[in-house]
Amino acid sequence: MSKHFRVIDGGYRKAPRSYRPGRGARADRRTSFDRWLMAAPVLLFAAILWGPEWLAGEGIAVPGLSAAPSGPGERLAFSKCHRGGGINCVVDGDTIWMHGEKIRLLDIDTPETHPPRCAREAELGAAATNRLYALLNGGAVSIARDGTDRYGRTLARVYVDGAPVGDRLIAEGLARPYGNGRRPWC
Repeated sequence: MSKHFRVIDGGYRKAPRSYRPGRGARADRRTSFDRWLMAAPVLLFAAILWGPEWLAGEGIAVPGLSAAPSGPGERLAFSKCHRGGGINCVVDGDTIWMHGEKIRLLDIDTPETHPPRCAREAELGAAATNRLYALLNGGAVSIARDGTDRYGRTLARVYVDGAPVGDRLIAEGLARPYGNGRRPWC
């Protein structure tokens, strides 16, 4: 039973506004300063727990999710695979298999190779796939996982010798930032 009801004529009815506690003209109004004061203890606790990196906006280290590559990386021999399922292979310009795990490069979009929508997309997609293949075989590979997508692929940033592969593909014109989703290449 709510505190705003009272017995009237043997039954429960809603109490008149004048009987409701805390309903004065200013009772429910909070200033932005009042709200900040209520959030201050939470912010202080977070600052103590996560330290100056969090306050500087550098993010929070969560186990399993990292913004930096995991370890120094390892030299691997990558092959090309159309559909995948391999151990270490390049599917297309933004998807690889590494140690049997399907990985989608985070934050980039490359042209489709299967099926391409036009001849130009097929040409760019093949170039992106070949360049990713060359980059992965050219140094120590490490990844920073960041969840999974709707297809079950691991979303990750891939690094070769500590440099982000996605940034390199974008700089060379073979990929673009993912932004708000895929856009046509034709």
